Amino acid sequence: MLRAAAECWAITDEAAGNQRQALALAGALGLPVRHLVLEPRAPWSWLAPRLLAGGRLALPPAQRELFAPPWPRVAVGCGRAAALFTRLLRPLSGGACHTVQILDPRIDPAHWGTVVAPRHDGLHGANVLTPLGSLHPIDEAWLADARQAFAWLESLPRPRTGVLLGGPRKGIALDARYAEALERRLRTLHQRDGGSLMVVASRRTPAALSELLRGQLDGIPGVFWRDAADGPNPYPGVLGWADRLVVTPDSVNMLSEACGVGCPVETVLTAPLPPRIARFHHALREAGYLRGEDTTAVAPPPLRETAMLAAQVRQRMAIAPDTQP
Repeated sequence: MLRAAAECWAITDEAAGNQRQALALAGALGLPVRHLVLEPRAPWSWLAPRLLAGGRLALPPAQRELFAPPWPRVAVGCGRAAALFTRLLRPLSGGACHTVQILDPRIDPAHWGTVVAPRHDGLHGANVLTPLGSLHPIDEAWLADARQAFAWLESLPRPRTGVLLGGPRKGIALDARYAEALERRLRTLHQRDGGSLMVVASRRTPAALSELLRGQLDGIPGVFWRDAADGPNPYPGVLGWADRLVVTPDSVNMLSEACGVGCPVETVLTAPLPPRIARFHHALREAGYLRGEDTTAVAPPPLRETAMLAAQVRQRMAIAPDTQP
């Protein structure tokens, strides 16, 4: 067996959601973290994580230099491309590296030491951990840092309603009809309670949706952030200072992070959701994390599963060393 370096590799592609989950779990494991952004070449990119022939040749030369010994003690990957490299690390390290793959890899989970797949994916196995939501770094210290970094948001009138905008995906249209429904809900909240809005778009939010909402919500106190032209992204500060959060229904990551804050969370729906996302919404509602318009129910503790999952991974590393399947 090869000696493993006492560090953790977080392996992702460029997708912000994949990076956030991998880095959250890697950071919670208590080892120095090295983040590798790896993009396999064709044909490996077409078949990941199935095609192992050629191994490190899947990477362009510059990235190949990053994916080299000494291999880490543990590697955490998120996304289909990363799953190829976390799978490769088991034979390359002679079993010295404990491999963790976040999200369903779509093949037998036994190829990894641990697989973390959200409950609504329906994946099962002896080495599969099934959190309710996606992994994130949010805890009380994170929120305190966010409030300090964006202290100017405290001056906005309360209640402060954070609004998190995602983007369209298959089966979920965030179009003009959706913008009108969201605007009606936000105006209803403001007319009833006063306060202010803190609206943050994401990289997936269509510019047309952002501009339409910005115009519709004109006159309500608050802040509207669309992109870098509006200054630093206040997303952490919005989570830190929000008295309640309204989130578009498309993003498992954004909804999980919103539910990790500890304030009331709701979403606006204009059509039935795709089955997988519908299962996730249902689970959040059943557990009390996602509310309807009635916000009188007692909120559960914040949805913070990363530390628990990290403890389970550390336990698996200690009592069940990785071996090649």
